Amino acid sequence: MKEKRERSLASPNNAERARAYAFLLLKFRLRSENELKARLKQKGFSEELSQDTVNFLKDKEFIDDCVFARGWVASRLRRPFGLRKIRQELVGKGLDKEIIENSLSQVKEHYNESQIVSQLAQQRFSKLKGIEPFKAKARVYGYLMRRGFSPDVIGEVIRDVDKEL
Repeated sequence: MKEKRERSLASPNNAERARAYAFLLLKFRLRSENELKARLKQKGFSEELSQDTVNFLKDKEFIDDCVFARGWVASRLRRPFGLRKIRQELVGKGLDKEIIENSLSQVKEHYNESQIVSQLAQQRFSKLKGIEPFKAKARVYGYLMRRGFSPDVIGEVIRDVDKEL
């Protein structure tokens, strides 16, 4: 069975199969170049064929890391996540540092982290009313950290919300 699979990957229409698989992946969501290349290799295509497929898709403008980064940032901010977590995710997707910084700097102008953290903290505290205050603060702090917000902003907001309570 494995021999049959290896033989099929060496066939002349391999480039078509790689492109078809790449289009299938792109049908569900945008992907970064590195992400797409890794998925092609995972599927069993060679390094060279994976790179050729990615280059073809780049030339035809089906993939663009800048567009991917902007879309990813916008979708993650709707959740809402902090810029630290979004940056970490983009690094994990294999994007260039410059592309990451450009996409995040465009968002920073309209991004009010304190306001977002304050809203999330108030929502979270309202769900934790029956819990002792120290535990509630720790849980809210952990929740906000996991969502990628700045520890300084989180601490400041929790102190402010604690004063209100």
